[in-house]
Amino acid sequence: MAASAAPAVDPSSVAADQLKSFIERIERLEEEKAGLAGDIKDVYAEAKGNGFDTKALRKIVSLRKKDHAERQEEEAILELYMQALGMA
Repeated sequence: MAASAAPAVDPSSVAADQLKSFIERIERLEEEKAGLAGDIKDVYAEAKGNGFDTKALRKIVSLRKKDHAERQEEEAILELYMQALGMA
């Protein structure tokens, strides 16, 4: 049994216009995302230039994204593993 091919899209149809619109929106958002990523990189570089540890800043940003309970659970597991390895 042969695999069915994707249905052809008539370039003059409304679906083609809608598809093109989605693609163009995604492309614009990807450009914005790249710009924002560059801005974030610049902020980290500025912080580093002012003597801040960027690894610590990235960790803090990551931790602030989590709720308190999730952070506590993660810290408890980390502490348990460190104790098991004789690191605590």
